[in-house]
Amino acid sequence: MIKKVKVQNNLGLHIRPSAAIVKLLQNSKSKVLFTYKNETVNAKSIMSILMLAAKKNAPITISIDGDDANELMDKLVKGFEKGFGEK
Repeated sequence: MIKKVKVQNNLGLHIRPSAAIVKLLQNSKSKVLFTYKNETVNAKSIMSILMLAAKKNAPITISIDGDDANELMDKLVKGFEKGFGEK
């Protein structure tokens, strides 16, 4: 399952939203990847997310493969839309 989202946070995907993403994914069994500017990283790793250096309005492609893919995708898309609680 693949979807594109935009980073809504004014400071981009910095430590707080990255930590929120990792926390949201910590108990999932699915493989979750983020792709930005031809770089793909494991979304369960805070360091990997930070290494993307995605700024505000950056297009992120979310790829999820696993049993809870639909549920995770919904949570991630809502999280991105709401700036992971920073708005």
